[in-house]
Amino acid sequence: MTTDYTATLPRKRIGAGVLLSDGRGRALICEPTYKDYWEIPGGVVEADESPHAAAAREIQEELGLSLQPGRLLVTDWVPPRPDRTEGLMLIFDGGELTPAQAATIRLPPDELRGWAWCTGPEAATRLSALLARRLTAAVRARADGSVAYLEDGHFVA
Repeated sequence: MTTDYTATLPRKRIGAGVLLSDGRGRALICEPTYKDYWEIPGGVVEADESPHAAAAREIQEELGLSLQPGRLLVTDWVPPRPDRTEGLMLIFDGGELTPAQAATIRLPPDELRGWAWCTGPEAATRLSALLARRLTAAVRARADGSVAYLEDGHFVA
């Protein structure tokens, strides 16, 4: 019997989020019930699930929206901390929501208190510094057609 060598390799935590915006260029962020700061919509990539599929699932679960995310905007490697393992956080382009689509957003009350459209400076007052940097990079990558690679929310040359 042959052992799968890849099963012995280290595993990383992976998260997938989505940049959604309105017609005024503001980003949608969510207020979790279990954290002191707001989040970009998204969540953990489950075992044997692709990050792209996870992003679509999370948008359905968190906002009640059936959307297929677009291209990858950001990959952010986050180093380990005392309370958390290292991880890769990805942000996909969710495009622009129409007012009619935004009106259909339904939040799971046990997970999210609310959501808001925010400019970059507004989002920075609600998001952690790391998430604010990641969101800024996603907005920039969408605008210039690039893909950003970050480490702990900072661009790597």
